[in-house]
This record gives sequence, C-alpha cells and structure tokens, in this order.
Amino acid sequence: MRRFLDGLYWTSGVIGCVFMVGIAAMITAQIVGRIAGFQVPSADDISGYFMGASTFFALAYALRRGGHIRVELLLQRLGGGMRRVAEVWSLGAATLLSGYAAWWCTFLTWESYELGDVSPGIIAIPLWLPQISMCAGLILLTIALLDDLVRVLCGGAASYATAGSTLLESDRLGDAVARDAR
Repeated sequence: MRRFLDGLYWTSGVIGCVFMVGIAAMITAQIVGRIAGFQVPSADDISGYFMGASTFFALAYALRRGGHIRVELLLQRLGGGMRRVAEVWSLGAATLLSGYAAWWCTFLTWESYELGDVSPGIIAIPLWLPQISMCAGLILLTIALLDDLVRVLCGGAASYATAGSTLLESDRLGDAVARDAR
C-alpha cells in the first residue's frame, strides 16, 4: 500500500509538471503566432486552466516533500507530547477542510457537466474539463493528509517532517553561532 500511495503522489507531481510544460507551450505558441501573424485561439484561457491543473495536481506531491508553508517555528518549540497533539490536530483539521473542499468541488464540477457550462472565450471549452483537475488535486491532497494523519497517530513521523526541508533558517543560524562559540 505504501508503494502505491507514494507512486500516486509522485504521479500527481509529474502530471502537475506536464501541465507546467503545457503552459510554456501555449505561451510559446502565442509568441510564435504573433511573430508569424496568426492568433492562437483561447490561449490565455487554456494557459489559465493549465495553471490551475498544475497547481492542484502538485498539492499532494508538495505536501509529501515538505513544500507547503507550515508554522514550524511553533511546532519546533513544543515538547514531544504537545508537538504530537498539535501535529495530529493540524493534520486532522487539514484533512477535514481538504475533504470538504474536494466534496464541494466535485459537486460544482458535476453541476457544470449537467448544466453544460462552457467558457466564454473564443473556443467554448466545457468547464467541467478544467474543473476535474481541481477535484483530482483536492482528492489527492486529502488522501495525502489522511495518510500522514494515520502515520502520526500510529507513532510515526509525518512525511513532510522527514523530507529534509523543515529546518528553519533561524535554526541554521543558531547552529552556526553555537559552533562558533565552541
């Protein structure tokens, strides 16, 4: 199961990266089009949809890699038991909020599909298509948060805490000052 989940998070990060490349391709096509004297229809709309997809698909991957902003300053100052309580509380709250957002996003996407909502640009893109990436990203984030919550409840460390990116600059400076004092 661990291997499957890690693969799922990695795949979501790769998909986010693919959409970033799509943004670059759309912008390049627009530039080439201007130079060559033609217009790429709805390029701005499509680039915006790719930006949203890139952002939402990368959420779970970024969480696992310690890329999200957290209040580490407070957590590092708490003792073992209190830190664990704060970690469980924050992971539980984040899981519930992310799940709630995923639920309503899925509802919105289904509603857009049923109503036949389309974008107002030159190319009428059904809105449920770009909204799917938002739903998928939020669902993946909820799964990643739940995964970390279960891991912490079972006595382990959260994935982002072991990702190596949680050391604060103030701690690095404090370590350097302590070394110089010796």
